[in-house]
Amino acid sequence: MLSKQQKEIMKELNGADKNNWTDWKWQLRHCIKNVEQVEQLLGVTLPEKVRNKVPLITERFPMSITPYYLSLIDCSDIENDPIFKQSFPVVDELEVMRTDMLDPLHEDIDSPVEGVVHRYPDRVLFLVSNMCAMYCRHCTRKRHVGDLDSIPNRTQILKGINYIKNTPEIRDVLLSGGDPLMMSDEYLDWILTELRAIDHIEILRIGTRAPVVLPQRITEGLLKVLKKHHPIWINTHFNHPRELTNSSKLALRKLADAGIPLGNQTVLLAGVNDCPRIMKALFHKLVANRVRPYYLYQCDLSEGLNHFRTPVGKGIEILESLIGHTSGLCVPTYVIDAPGGGGKIPIMPNYLISWSTNKVVLRNYEGVITTYKEPDSYEPNFCDRDCANCDLQLSLDDANEVKATGIEKLLADNDQAISLVPADNERYGRRD
Repeated sequence: MLSKQQKEIMKELNGADKNNWTDWKWQLRHCIKNVEQVEQLLGVTLPEKVRNKVPLITERFPMSITPYYLSLIDCSDIENDPIFKQSFPVVDELEVMRTDMLDPLHEDIDSPVEGVVHRYPDRVLFLVSNMCAMYCRHCTRKRHVGDLDSIPNRTQILKGINYIKNTPEIRDVLLSGGDPLMMSDEYLDWILTELRAIDHIEILRIGTRAPVVLPQRITEGLLKVLKKHHPIWINTHFNHPRELTNSSKLALRKLADAGIPLGNQTVLLAGVNDCPRIMKALFHKLVANRVRPYYLYQCDLSEGLNHFRTPVGKGIEILESLIGHTSGLCVPTYVIDAPGGGGKIPIMPNYLISWSTNKVVLRNYEGVITTYKEPDSYEPNFCDRDCANCDLQLSLDDANEVKATGIEKLLADNDQAISLVPADNERYGRRD
């Protein structure tokens, strides 16, 4: 059922009806790109100091908001609304700090082939699209937003696929962008098919914000494509409990029912979710909808994001409010994506207080201090580092679930034995 505000927005968008609203392509065609549309569709008048700066900001960092996501804004306190803050440009974005960087994660530098970021040994980030349903104001890749000249074409995608094919240590490919789900079903299917044909690729992952800002994109056609290429994992990007609407929950249910494990990457944003109660509510709602909180990101040092950044201590405070106070399933890993391309560095509260040669001193979430006794004698197996000929516990093949013996062996359909022969049988001895 559509909300009153959604019906009002549809009324203002000529020719809109319920079928239009649930059509993801219609939503994209009617993205809101200027302040006049925002005021008209929401029936509000923004302060002059806010609206007059918008053209200056969008000249550098464009605005694009789906009608669906716009409809979630609470107009009674619009400037403090978390949906508004994530989608509407503010003058603070033009303030570039001395420590800000155009490419803080050095993705361009760690790119052996255009579109492929190979930072970690066994996995790559594959930037297959630079288009998004909505331009998030906190995006770490703001330098690419709306750049029509840098849309990857099929030739460029093939170069990335060939690099992956010729680099056998890669076992995990994360499709990102932009948003991979902004591509057509057919084009996404082609990319996934090419990647799945590579023997050393074990899993494919997709990073998308579609379930948050464009849940209508999760169609039966898309699900049919995704199910062809299992194992596929999807990470979403919910930042606030209010983003979990009936429509987004339906999208998540469809994905989960299609056998796709779901994770979520939340960015810690000042004025949006920098509150332990907000975060706990968000993570509880995600888990209730079969989404595992995966990462809590410290906001990056990209240009124009300084007003969103919090001290690292705020993230630690949020973790302290979660660990022990709710199930571990609801606790993400808090990370700083290190400037200069150092990768994700996990940050945790200190639970190890002290240690000696035979004892460690710990504290729990309540502040209770306890000890853990180390073993008096620990003798590890001698390892000569000759892994290929290891006769210790290094057995990495899948276990054989069935190993029948005796009469069971003769009865088993999966065993070719037709007789049991005593080891000292004379006749068999003569054969030898």
